[in-house]
Amino acid sequence: MKNIEIVVNGKAYPCRQTMGAMLRFKRETGKEVTEMSGGLSDACAYLYCCTVSACKADGVEFSMSLMEFADSIAPDDVGGWVEAVNATAANAPGDDGDGEKKS
Repeated sequence: MKNIEIVVNGKAYPCRQTMGAMLRFKRETGKEVTEMSGGLSDACAYLYCCTVSACKADGVEFSMSLMEFADSIAPDDVGGWVEAVNATAANAPGDDGDGEKKS
């Protein structure tokens, strides 16, 4: 997976979807990722969990709480991350550009 970063308070952090991020989201919200409402609060919480998980995996210090993180980003940051994730998925090996995997 391509390295995706999010800039928080002027510092870039790794931010990618992992199993750990999905577990963290469940612990933070009580919901599975598949139950996300599509609202900004769920998106922000998941983005936070993806950042915490990627930082943990990469050995990058990240000590913000969810609220500190939310206070430091804008809705456009969430949208930009979603676009980057979608672009990465669309360009994955075996993808012909229409979002379908070829075997």
